[in-house]
Amino acid sequence: MQHFFPILTWLKSYKKGDFIKDLLAGFTVGIILIPQGMAYAMIAGLPPVYGLYAALFPTLMYVFLGTSRQLAVGPVAMDSLLVAAGLGALSLATTQDYIAMAIVLGFMVGATQFLLGLFRMGFLVNFMSKPVISGFTSGAAIIIMFSQLKHLLGANIEGSSKFVTLIKNVFAKVAETNMYDFAIGMVGILIIVVVKKINKKIPSILFVVVLGILAVYFFKLEQYEVKIVGAIPDGLPSFGVPNINIKNILDIWPIAVTLALVGYLEAISIGKALEEKSGKETINPNQELIAIGSANMVGSFFKSFPVTASFSRSAINYEAGAKTNLASLFSVIMVVVVLLFLTPLFFYLPKAVLASIIMVSVFGLIDVAYPKELWKHRKDEFLVLLATFICTVFIGIKEGILVGVLFSLLLMVYRTSKPHFAVLGNVKGTDYYKNVSRFGTEVITRDDLLIVRFDAQLYFGNASYFKTELYKHIHKKGAALKGVILNAEAINYIDSSAAQMLEKVIREIHEKNIQFYVAGAIGPARDIIFTSGIITELHREFLFVKTSEAVTYFDEPKEISMLRAKVAHQKNFN
Repeated sequence: MQHFFPILTWLKSYKKGDFIKDLLAGFTVGIILIPQGMAYAMIAGLPPVYGLYAALFPTLMYVFLGTSRQLAVGPVAMDSLLVAAGLGALSLATTQDYIAMAIVLGFMVGATQFLLGLFRMGFLVNFMSKPVISGFTSGAAIIIMFSQLKHLLGANIEGSSKFVTLIKNVFAKVAETNMYDFAIGMVGILIIVVVKKINKKIPSILFVVVLGILAVYFFKLEQYEVKIVGAIPDGLPSFGVPNINIKNILDIWPIAVTLALVGYLEAISIGKALEEKSGKETINPNQELIAIGSANMVGSFFKSFPVTASFSRSAINYEAGAKTNLASLFSVIMVVVVLLFLTPLFFYLPKAVLASIIMVSVFGLIDVAYPKELWKHRKDEFLVLLATFICTVFIGIKEGILVGVLFSLLLMVYRTSKPHFAVLGNVKGTDYYKNVSRFGTEVITRDDLLIVRFDAQLYFGNASYFKTELYKHIHKKGAALKGVILNAEAINYIDSSAAQMLEKVIREIHEKNIQFYVAGAIGPARDIIFTSGIITELHREFLFVKTSEAVTYFDEPKEISMLRAKVAHQKNFN
């Protein structure tokens, strides 16, 4: 039961002293979650109350099934933007159709994550490298910020998931700016930024929400056409089965898969970062897939759109001293209280305030330091980040992710097709053999012996490169060469194409009266050598554990070498 419900693991050893810490952390996150949830629902193109619905049952499911102690699950900006981008491409006639499809999307995202977890497919997210995530996140953050200009300016600006289209729409309607909305939004941004600099523990978001509501109510700003949230339905979300059918599945499966992977990646990366800070490792990647997937599936039956872990709220949860997932339960209780009793208080909440909360929150997602670091030390990975960023901003959200993953895979294939190939020499006075080009005069090389190292697995993609590089160095040695030693310590796999190539290379080298040796082959590679035709060409006696042993064997008088070969041959025969 503990395997299926991780809550049982920590609940049986729960300390009374942790209760107050979890209570305070839960209420602190709840204070942030309520306005943030409504703001993120607006990004997704949904009524604000759906942000509160998304903070209930999904969070509750994670309390029971999640393995991280500090993750705060609920609506987030990135997933909300992806929802808007995916559903915006569909021809949905009414708002109710749009809401229904967002709920279906939540179920499909959850089902995808749950199945991936069930079949232990969490490794798939590893194909989204850090440069891809950084480029995508920064690009999406910029789009989210500009998408909120319609609320900040109080103008009827058409939304889009493409940066250029957003800019055109903004310039087309900038003359319609409502200066009251603009002033409220700018003051909101200023207050949040300043208060955060003074003391991060002060709930600046709650402060701005209260000020915004009071300003509209007492100064009657709605008569100046200030956009407000308006009436929010009170009560908890009712149970309902999502409208799942073949047409809906075919329409939204690409965005569902994208959201499933991006959402899981966000959750696991945040969870791992918090683990490093706390020093306690509790996260099980596949169980996290099941937990997030269950949260989304169950949530969809109670009017929730796709959710995942929040960067900002998880950090606040950790800094507030949360010890267990019980903190999230207290956040849920706060949302329940608001839905049951306090929704009238948010009637006068200006949408410009929600826009200011979103803009400040996502601004922190724009990463400048990491691209600078890549530019200095990893220009190839910088190009992957740049391509992802440009595609996300100027082409589309989904396209940005796909292009980034494709570029990462191409870079990986390129690197493995031309891996590091080193010529080794003996470090003076030792049994060590190091790279000649790296250690220079510190190592000794010989005209009659070539020692090489191949730093990758041997497979069809780099077999030709291996052969070309080996022959290039053999030709450099000329007629004096009598032996070639392959240091195979870094070769962990040899596929059938590479095995055939290696058989042929060994045969051709032997035909030139040059002996071939293999040293340091690890278990998996050694197994392939013995189960393929390589051993037929190489013979067992020319396999060594260390390079120094192969060199010693090469230097022995021919009579001893022949005797050893004869003994080894008889051993093999017997």
